[in-house]
Amino acid sequence: MGLRTADRAVSITYESVRWLVDSTGRDYLERNAMTAEQKASMRRLGRTDIEIMPIGLGVMQFSGGGKGIMGRMFRNLTTEEKNAIVGAALEGGINWFDTAELYGAGHSEKGLSIALKAAQAEDNEVVVGTKWFPILRAAGNIPKTIDERIRYLNGYTIDLYMVHQPWGFSSPEAEMAAMADLVEAGKIRSVGVSNFSAKGMRRAHKALQERGLPLAVNQVHYSLIHREIETNGVLETAKELGITIIAYTPLAYGLLTGKYHKAPELLRQAMLFRRLMIRRNLERSRPVVRALEEIASRYEVTPGQVALNWLVNFHGTSIVAIPGASKVEHAQQSSGAMDFALSEEELSKLDEVTREFR
Repeated sequence: MGLRTADRAVSITYESVRWLVDSTGRDYLERNAMTAEQKASMRRLGRTDIEIMPIGLGVMQFSGGGKGIMGRMFRNLTTEEKNAIVGAALEGGINWFDTAELYGAGHSEKGLSIALKAAQAEDNEVVVGTKWFPILRAAGNIPKTIDERIRYLNGYTIDLYMVHQPWGFSSPEAEMAAMADLVEAGKIRSVGVSNFSAKGMRRAHKALQERGLPLAVNQVHYSLIHREIETNGVLETAKELGITIIAYTPLAYGLLTGKYHKAPELLRQAMLFRRLMIRRNLERSRPVVRALEEIASRYEVTPGQVALNWLVNFHGTSIVAIPGASKVEHAQQSSGAMDFALSEEELSKLDEVTREFR
């Protein structure tokens, strides 16, 4: 698949993907081979051989209309909307997608697979991560529910399977043993965790290491105004053990885009939880947004794109991010965050102005 990619020192013009129309009028992508330069911009998931771009697409927003609390939290996007969002992400160079069992009890996974098929994305052209939900469950549930995950993803390999929270009935060792069994059975490619502490990461890493497998990732909350992993041992442990950090909520519920500072009335349209989180940091984050806006003006990009660029570059290749999208332009802006390189001075400035959030 042709990908437009850019890392800190790499910016590549996207020329290898173009839309064609066949004899029935159906749009599809003609893909050329990925160039060596493009491949050089990819990052490995931990110590696996799986390669991804610095920014992926989280599809929690595809939960709407599904079962459970997550299915009720989000607007039910139409199939056409989901297809357009995923298509825009692919066209912009994003090659990996994050979903979970919790996101509508398979609704998000199914929506993602339908959208990938609509874009004619081949299984070996994309990387898909999903998660097992451990609450009120034991490790024995992992092999019992994996076929459901496979069914919803409908032909797309589970490249990364994560334990969504550290709060299950079983120990990390038991959960990792069940995950390792799935790798050996060929049902998943790699194993990760989410929201694990530094101690939990070490236990999971050791358990997998005994099976000859790496712990690929820890997916955690991280943004310019939520930098706790830098001081609680999580980032340090990840770097030591070669574990990739996947940052969720990288734009702080949209706060780092600056839109709520410019138009506070937009808060009325946000979900209650999101509204509370934004209000808590609205005033504290004003200097951060001003710094983002200043830098954004130099590159003719958005403050949110600058925030994402900092996130995936300040710590070298240790952190990747999964911003979500409920509109096509969200996916386009996320992919565009990889198309410019912040200077060392700009990276340091944003570090300094957000140190109080560590």
